[in-house]
Amino acid sequence: MSKIQLPLILPYDRTSAKSIFEYSKGLLGNTLRDFVWEGYVPKKGKGALGQMVENIYFFLETNSNPASDFSEAGMELKCTPLKQGKGSDYLIKERLSCNMINYCEVIEEDFDHSHFFLKCQLMLLLFYLHQKDCNNLDLEFIFSVLWKLPEKDLLIIRHDYEIIIDKIKQGKAHELSEGDTMYLGACRKGQKGDSLMEQPYSQEGAPRRAFSLKMAYMRTVLEYVVKSGKKAVTNLPHVESELVTSKALHQHSFDDIILSRFKPFMGKRYETIAKKKNVDISRAPKNLFAMIANAIVASEKCSNVNRSEEFLKAGLTMKTIRVQANGIIEQAMSFENIDYIEVAECENWFDSRLYELYSSRFMFVIFREQNAGKGDFVLDDVFFWTMPQTDLECAEEYWNHIKENILAGHISEEYWWKGSDRKKFHVRPKAQKAKDLAPTPDGKGAKKYCYWFNNDYVREIVDKHQKVK
Repeated sequence: MSKIQLPLILPYDRTSAKSIFEYSKGLLGNTLRDFVWEGYVPKKGKGALGQMVENIYFFLETNSNPASDFSEAGMELKCTPLKQGKGSDYLIKERLSCNMINYCEVIEEDFDHSHFFLKCQLMLLLFYLHQKDCNNLDLEFIFSVLWKLPEKDLLIIRHDYEIIIDKIKQGKAHELSEGDTMYLGACRKGQKGDSLMEQPYSQEGAPRRAFSLKMAYMRTVLEYVVKSGKKAVTNLPHVESELVTSKALHQHSFDDIILSRFKPFMGKRYETIAKKKNVDISRAPKNLFAMIANAIVASEKCSNVNRSEEFLKAGLTMKTIRVQANGIIEQAMSFENIDYIEVAECENWFDSRLYELYSSRFMFVIFREQNAGKGDFVLDDVFFWTMPQTDLECAEEYWNHIKENILAGHISEEYWWKGSDRKKFHVRPKAQKAKDLAPTPDGKGAKKYCYWFNNDYVREIVDKHQKVK
């Protein structure tokens, strides 16, 4: 191990988060090579960069102490990678892993005394630009953020934590999913085939997982930094598009608050709801039912709930579904366009954009027709849903098939899964007249295609929920 070369006087006050943050600004626009001393041996592997920043820049010894890195200031240091987007834009590369979950020990910790809370309620986030196969000494640091988890976020995170712990206590650690929760996830660590961990209350081994702040949450942090126009920020974002207040969250869970807003409208025709919520349906827009559902949830606070503070941070998506009187769902469910470059460069399914999309939570709002062919839809059901593990395994096969075809240059409908294949998912365009092309690994560009749920898979989801109600 390289010996730390301590200065006679530390260039920051180890008891002051503000002093440490001010000192961190010296990293921005630079690399660790600008500060390393002769003879230092760079570390390798996951987490190595963070340890090197501790050693080289902050003169901290690497240790396995469960306390926060800057314990005297009550602050944790986290280095998190960015990807270069189009032009000069930066994108979040991965979720922020906070601390490993020991299934047998974590059940003895309440949230206020948990390793996660004690370490991560205040963090110094150092964003750096990821470069494949680049020496850790040569990675450039872009932003420094002193981030204290806001009170309202902590209320949601506390509930997320309790959901994860309750599942472990039920002997279901092997069934944990990032879609179970809002902001705080239990993310997979390691690779397929790694040895499983012991869990209490069950003889079945469980994959290694860590508490993490989801990619969606980290995007909101990055978005705030970028909007500030500064390389280093400390103040918390002021958000006007919140759906619920901290006061309400002290009394009820986020899910209960949102679901309660739909109760007065259950069984009512969509026209009646639209009139009550001041939604103009005279032009019969394509997103009519989404507009009505949005008006119920947002109560005029937000024009699109999927862009609200809570939905963005949680990666939560609201989708409306119309069920015909005979039970048929005619419309498949579309998602975003496939980023061919992202798929080609992603080496691990669990780090892919599609995994993030499909393992996130959904809120489905169901409108059901009362009489065949009459179009007399009423609000029938609302529920939160997470994709089961068996379906995520099918989604992994779907993603691998997409990736193989992208790498082979086979970006055409004849190669993709089709709805008629009945494999739960398929690929097709959202719009048939898309003229512009999306970038591809070979540089030629290709027609834009989109991720889809099959309509029969959507019906399966709705029918299963109806049976367990």
